[in-house]
Amino acid sequence: MSASPASPLSSPITSLTPSAIVISLRAAGCVFAEDEAELLVATARDHAELAAMVERRVTGQPLEHVLGWAEFRGLRIAVDAGVFVPRRRTEFLVEQAAALAGPGAVVVDLCCGSGALGAALGAAVDRVELYAADIDPAAVRCARRNVADVGGRVYEGDLYEPLPGALRGRVDVLLANVPYVPTEEVGLLPPEARIHEARVALDGGADGLDVLRRVTADAARWLAPGGRLLFETSERQVPYALEAVAGGGLVPRSVSDEEMYATVVIGTRPAQGS
Repeated sequence: MSASPASPLSSPITSLTPSAIVISLRAAGCVFAEDEAELLVATARDHAELAAMVERRVTGQPLEHVLGWAEFRGLRIAVDAGVFVPRRRTEFLVEQAAALAGPGAVVVDLCCGSGALGAALGAAVDRVELYAADIDPAAVRCARRNVADVGGRVYEGDLYEPLPGALRGRVDVLLANVPYVPTEEVGLLPPEARIHEARVALDGGADGLDVLRRVTADAARWLAPGGRLLFETSERQVPYALEAVAGGGLVPRSVSDEEMYATVVIGTRPAQGS
């Protein structure tokens, strides 16, 4: 649902009929203008709000920020302005985690953003004991709303730092949707991400793996024996990501879904005595 930034003057909104909204959205570069117009009309509570929402969208704000929510694995995830929008390809990460997490699993969602991953995993697996953390206060506020239905607790701080110490050695599934875009490539991202999402959720350092290395360095201390760390990465980063996982004392492997253009690395803490 990508749109190019446009000024209000370049995409004037002269009418709020569905067809006129579609025309405005198309002029702004929205590829799925008809679908977006339907969502905007359905979400707006009155004429004034609809006008404001259409204006925000044609000036390049992400549709999810305009609506106030994103769809993720069938859930409606609250996404406030500035908060990282969960990507559909990341559903593959949750799918892998759900296959590994049994009922009652202890789950930690690091770099949780809106809390979409934890909320989706909690909806897929019974009685998950969910903890999440993010360094961005705006993301934490969203995550607390999104994980409430599964009883999740969300902490504000840098990676593991704010988590309860009692979780060490107890975590069955550690989700870490870390930023993995190299710093020099952040400027190449679509404007919706580059301009409207928090930089801390995108920038992974010089080679895109700075945050990941910090996560893998301490993961074994938090995982239970046999517990797994899962994170998304790019295909070209896989060899280096596997190396980081192995360096942290975990057994690494990777899985991919070409249709979703998604690659997930899984690191397993060896069972005691193995």
